[in-house]
Amino acid sequence: MRTTSTPHISGRWRRVGSAAAAATALALAGFGAAAQADAATPHKVSARTIATQVAKAHVQTTHACATTPKKGYASCDALRVTGGTTAFMEKQAALKGVAPATIKPHASAGTPTGYGPSDLQSAYGLASAAAKGSGATVAIVDAYDDPNAAADLATYRSYYGLSACTTSNGCFKKVSQTGSTTSLPSADSGWAGEISLDLDMVSAACPNCHILLVEAKSASMANLGTAVNEAVSLGAKYVSNSYGGSESSSDTGYDTKYYKHAGVVITASAGDEGYGAEYPAGSQYVTAVGGTALKKASNTRGWSESVWNTSSTEGTGSGCSAYDAKPSWQTDTGCAKRMIADVSAVADPATGVSVYDSYGADGTGWNTYGGTSASSPFIASVYALAGTPSSGSYPAKFPYAKAGTAALNDVTSGSNGSCSTSYFCTARSGYDGPTGLGTPEGVSAFTG
Repeated sequence: MRTTSTPHISGRWRRVGSAAAAATALALAGFGAAAQADAATPHKVSARTIATQVAKAHVQTTHACATTPKKGYASCDALRVTGGTTAFMEKQAALKGVAPATIKPHASAGTPTGYGPSDLQSAYGLASAAAKGSGATVAIVDAYDDPNAAADLATYRSYYGLSACTTSNGCFKKVSQTGSTTSLPSADSGWAGEISLDLDMVSAACPNCHILLVEAKSASMANLGTAVNEAVSLGAKYVSNSYGGSESSSDTGYDTKYYKHAGVVITASAGDEGYGAEYPAGSQYVTAVGGTALKKASNTRGWSESVWNTSSTEGTGSGCSAYDAKPSWQTDTGCAKRMIADVSAVADPATGVSVYDSYGADGTGWNTYGGTSASSPFIASVYALAGTPSSGSYPAKFPYAKAGTAALNDVTSGSNGSCSTSYFCTARSGYDGPTGLGTPEGVSAFTG
């Protein structure tokens, strides 16, 4: 993701998330990889022991770019779970009354350790809606090429019993920022992990959706923005952006040039470095997506969520924009300009999602990822399940009509840092910065 105040050490634009980007300039929004656990001899274990192991899953690492990005480009920081257990592993082990096996720092071709489609559909009330979305196209905008994108998508969908989504059946298409299917950008193993995460999250939320992958030739604002425009010109009504960086006075110009598309859902990751406003999540024309920690619970819903916050430098982004005007549908009074986020979904790598990637820098095979790089494409796909937005609408507005209703899961615990205005960084009943209006409970909050 790109931010505007003070540029990040590795550059202004970065992928937001837990995917690493080699020789790229953008920061992905939330892309954490946890490798497959080795088989372990089952033995009874106490709840305290399990809790200790789960806590260790927050251990992450940062990947540096091969080259130092110029100012105005994204950085290449990325998060990856390197040890411990994930919430999915905890759940599975608890059912068996055994200790969850510990994750090793390399991916495995074996069994996934993160949440899969059925888990996510259960958590967000999408089980009955998942059959919808036929004919809808969700576009994913990333930088550089993943040469294994189609094959890895096929592996993910086959494992989880989802219908095939290929170029031959018209479900999957990969193009450059100019729309070419043959003249693609250079390959990049860091961005490949992000691409796999994005494609798999669309599949998890909306198995019947078509997927358009638009690959920018580099991680500059000009190229990524051009890729967004190309996605829209090719007919996509839902476009996800898992990148961002610090805000700047140029952002309002970028709004009009790249992100102002009436009748099109544009989602953007809120960021993975904790409290602080980022762009393009700060655009008044996008749905800014924050991140939560998602866990099984003994309640009516069967799940619980809190603000994703691993440390002072790792967690969901949020904040009051310094430049972008406040959209008319935002009514919080503490921020005179655009407030981030609007809604949220799972993003904590320790409660992360399964992803299959055979070209990534973190090792090939099944990984468990997190970050708002996971929540942005997921929310874009929930919109796709809800139906095509009207031609003159800005879909970021839709959830506000359902604020405080059962259509959204209100997240009321946790924070992502320190701030002078409490709700900018701390969850509360109703709207707050880190989680927005809450997380999906079905699709009705995402219809116009």
